[in-house]
Amino acid sequence: MLMLLFYVGDDRYALDCRRVVEVVPTVALKKLHGAPAYIPGLFNYRGHLVPVVDLCQMIQGTPARAYLSTRIVLVNCQLPDIDDGDDRNLQKPIILGLMAERVTETLDKPETEFLSPTINFDNTPYLGGTIADDRGTIQFVRVEHLLPESQTNYLLPQ
Repeated sequence: MLMLLFYVGDDRYALDCRRVVEVVPTVALKKLHGAPAYIPGLFNYRGHLVPVVDLCQMIQGTPARAYLSTRIVLVNCQLPDIDDGDDRNLQKPIILGLMAERVTETLDKPETEFLSPTINFDNTPYLGGTIADDRGTIQFVRVEHLLPESQTNYLLPQ
């Protein structure tokens, strides 16, 4: 599996490249008042308002720093089922922006090399297995579990 690597502090994390739509430089965001601190705002991506999740804020509790390599990774994010009676709206994919630091490299490793987490916390369902290389460990981020169901109303197109 090809993965896009990024950092939160000194720790490395990975996203599945099959979900990545595009990687763009950071841009000015329109603040969403009342949103959690890890959702710093929205931006216009090709005519669509895209919410951005700051992965540094979400994982570590501090906002992403303004490095030249800080980027917004646009990913296809599968939301939980939307039961509005219209089957066409079930499992509606949307684009989500993920702000991350030091987005500069990829890594290709078989999924079978990832070790399942030995401890699972209810408040971090988005953190998946880990893999080791010569520079340390890399933890996988499961995009589909980034936002709790209670927060999906920030993401649904109006």
